[in-house]
Amino acid sequence: MTIDVALAGLVSIAGRLVGTFVLRPYVFGFLAFFLLAGVRDIGRVRTVGFLLWGGVVALVAELVSTRVGIPFGLYHYTGATRGLELFLGNVPFFSPLSFPFLAYGAFCLARWSLGPGWSTTRAGRVRMVTLVGVLMMLLDVVIDPLAVRGGRWFLGHIFYYPEGGLYFGVPLSNFLGWLVVGWITVGGFVWALVPRGAAAPGAPGPGIALYYLVLGVNLSVTLWIGEGLIAAVGLVVHSGLFLLLYGVNRVTVGRWSAEALSAPVMTGEGTRP
Repeated sequence: MTIDVALAGLVSIAGRLVGTFVLRPYVFGFLAFFLLAGVRDIGRVRTVGFLLWGGVVALVAELVSTRVGIPFGLYHYTGATRGLELFLGNVPFFSPLSFPFLAYGAFCLARWSLGPGWSTTRAGRVRMVTLVGVLMMLLDVVIDPLAVRGGRWFLGHIFYYPEGGLYFGVPLSNFLGWLVVGWITVGGFVWALVPRGAAAPGAPGPGIALYYLVLGVNLSVTLWIGEGLIAAVGLVVHSGLFLLLYGVNRVTVGRWSAEALSAPVMTGEGTRP
């Protein structure tokens, strides 16, 4: 009897996972993009670690926020799709599953801006983690205002803020939450899995493409539902952001290249950038 119950439970979970895929194919598309880019960039083990760690951080943040309002502010899931897709407690599975690939895209964009020497010093690592949190938060300038209007597109009316919010219906605390989740996700990854004292060039290009693909899809849907002002604000913010990051990249990459060219030949004791 116990085995039958367990099997029935597994079948139910599998069915709801399939339902999540059917309802949210775009999430799994972004996830596949992240996995392919991550394996090429940081390797299989680090990519899986990034996914698991980022998913756990996001799930905990959502479970707490939907109860006590920290760190995103208080919001509630409607449960409208319960039974149709997989839920973890009161949180639909696809939501915390999305945060790792958003954090990875921000991580790649920050690495491009700061140059490969970011991991060689403690200050560089702190700058990296700080910037990633900001880049994640700025993605949400478009994502969350669109999500609270989910009833007007294929997301569905799946959550709401009981007291609304100042920014197109989104409370400012939500942006603080994205900042914190970005810091914890990438900070934990950098602390645990990025070698200290060595340059970390990698291949961030596909991850940068993922960041702007997510942004582009959200801007397109925002325009599709007729929210031109939200889209305009997002375009202005991210156009200015890109110009700023490009300027930082020109300075940091140039400095890193000059230091690398003047560095002594490697010895068996290690390297110095």
